[in-house]
Amino acid sequence: MAPKVYVDSAPGVGDVLKMKAFPGMAAAVFALCMAGCDPEPKDEPIPTPGPSDEAAKPQEPPVRHTNRLAKEKSPYLLQHAHNPVDWFPWGDEAFAKAKKEGKPVFLSVGYSTCHWCHVMERESFENEDTAKILNDNFVSIKVDREERPDVDEIYMEAVQAINNGSGGWPMSVFLTPEGKPFFAGTYYPPDDGHGRPGFPTLLTRIAGVWKDKRESIEKDAEHLAVYLADSGKPDGPTDLDAKLLPAAVKQMIQRYDADNGGFGSSPKFPPSMALGYLLREGGGDKAALQAVTHTLDAMARGGIYDQAGGGFARYSTDERWLIPHFEKMLYDNAQLARVYAEAAVVTGNPYYERISREVFDYVLREMTSPEGAFWSATDADSEGEEGKFFVWTPTQVAEILGPSEGADFCAYFGVTKEGNFEHGTSALHVDVYDEAQEKRFAPAKAKLYTARKKRIPPHLDDKLLVSWNGMMISALAWSSGALGEPRYRDAAERAAKFLMTQCVKDGRLLRGYRQGAMSVTGFLDDYAMFSAALFDLYEATGKLEYFQEARRLANEMIRLFEDKDQGAFFSTASDQEKLIARRKDAYDGAVPSGISVACMTLLRLAEFTEDDALRQKAAKAMGIFRDRLESAALAQPELLKGVSFFLRPRKEVVISGKPGSPDFEALAAAARRTWCPNKVLAFATGAPGEEAELPFLVGRAPGAKAQAFVCEGETCKAPATTPDALQALLK
Repeated sequence: MAPKVYVDSAPGVGDVLKMKAFPGMAAAVFALCMAGCDPEPKDEPIPTPGPSDEAAKPQEPPVRHTNRLAKEKSPYLLQHAHNPVDWFPWGDEAFAKAKKEGKPVFLSVGYSTCHWCHVMERESFENEDTAKILNDNFVSIKVDREERPDVDEIYMEAVQAINNGSGGWPMSVFLTPEGKPFFAGTYYPPDDGHGRPGFPTLLTRIAGVWKDKRESIEKDAEHLAVYLADSGKPDGPTDLDAKLLPAAVKQMIQRYDADNGGFGSSPKFPPSMALGYLLREGGGDKAALQAVTHTLDAMARGGIYDQAGGGFARYSTDERWLIPHFEKMLYDNAQLARVYAEAAVVTGNPYYERISREVFDYVLREMTSPEGAFWSATDADSEGEEGKFFVWTPTQVAEILGPSEGADFCAYFGVTKEGNFEHGTSALHVDVYDEAQEKRFAPAKAKLYTARKKRIPPHLDDKLLVSWNGMMISALAWSSGALGEPRYRDAAERAAKFLMTQCVKDGRLLRGYRQGAMSVTGFLDDYAMFSAALFDLYEATGKLEYFQEARRLANEMIRLFEDKDQGAFFSTASDQEKLIARRKDAYDGAVPSGISVACMTLLRLAEFTEDDALRQKAAKAMGIFRDRLESAALAQPELLKGVSFFLRPRKEVVISGKPGSPDFEALAAAARRTWCPNKVLAFATGAPGEEAELPFLVGRAPGAKAQAFVCEGETCKAPATTPDALQALLK
């Protein structure tokens, strides 16, 4: 059975966002594919290595080799520092060697919590014979996609272009010495079989084709490089029409899985952004609300949710949310915690509030650094086995809870003798939700969690990425008001202050922090997401310093990333390393695109500052991708939120008064917990400089009693002085 590598992607995107297949591969390389190399099989499931092979290997083999990666900070690169492969980090040294020796480059891209990256390392990169083929015939480069998203973005586009839209990690790309791709795939097994060559055979074939057909390969690699550089140009009309918004709702509902929740089939990815869009735009549409609530219920009750410890896994390998891919990513949990909080506000369902709180508490307990910022991810594997840390047998449960309670617990959470996972183990899940049973078993879950802590935990990726931290800061800041939980606001402030002091150098935002600030300067997503986070933090706290830094970063984002000719924003800054292409990517995949967040950030800033030029920059950027907004709503849900903010009526809310006074705080709390997604919230407190920063505060200086001013367009309502009156204006 040929393995399939699941792409880390948005739900249902594979068949709604059509990638243009690139036909110009060199004939010799194409013939190589036809001779049995299928880089991305479509139809067969991943075979999971059994205990007799992968799991039996020692976790810490004796160190016999040390390569250049030992000097890096990235956890992913350090995982490969003792491979016999002569790895280079991304940089001039590797490409200079390739040019000097006339060798192609093998580029391997992954991340530290990637299960199939670990498998390929054990099978191929730790193998002396395979390493010799690589060292003799290629210059090998290893890249952490989370540290260098610019490199990952370009070459993932090449993988998808060559493989009809499929891609994933580990990413395996073969380049000319100038960095231009000519062949690409994902995971390759070590042995020939199933009608395809193993990795050593593939390497040998490519080395031979490079030697015999280099001129032809380089010619077509040049064509592919031109294709990759053709990014972010409008294919048709660019005007933004309000008809786009209900059409997108309809398109999403058509993709809704009415049996299992979510969108599309397996593997199922948490569709946080789509659910958020449906909550925002679905309005009174019963079908839209049903799609949201059914999906939220199904995910929270499935194995994709850590029933014992909180937090969501990356995706479900099946369509029922039952068996997860057990890695946990910061960005997933940031988005999911917020959308559950939003659903709690919209529906009043306390279950959604509970799940949101459990996710936040998991992050604050297990994903927060001593400095207060947030770590990136935890692995799916422990002790060489995927999921071992998280799954249970009836015997294990009985040992902790006792035979009687253990049997009842297993019956409710689906733990059986046969198991639903490997080796007779089960991922906890709930088939039929029962509130009374949930309350009954809350202490039992706490006992299992305590016992689980004694197991060997999965690897922790302790990078502090600015963009992902921005997402979690935003979620905590917004939800602190929505849920009335000040400690979430305090956690958001602590993280933001760390980034503001440790990840800004000479005014320039850096990519992140690990054992000191990263040397890589920030990309578009870093600027957009951290600026958005600081706006959220201003609305959560009323502290002007957060607004000022958010505005500064937004202006820097325009200066560094804007395409002043075509519109929209490049992923890389004008002064960052020049790669073979400078791309504009608006695809909302596992995380919102930098362009989507940048547009919403500028729209909010325009509302705060009454600067229509910013609004028009965002509109122009969104209009470039109109064709996708029309045809592929599930690929653009975050960008669609920006379109909604631009086209729908917006409310400006100003709370005027003395911070800390009961009347001021009551009005501020009402504004924060009321569902009104197209609003900005500001505070007139008499603080120095606030009216210069926020022109709509003029004339609204605090008086004897706190007041709330609500304006929509050019119309302002009479000031509200009670929480109920303010909520009525906002609803």
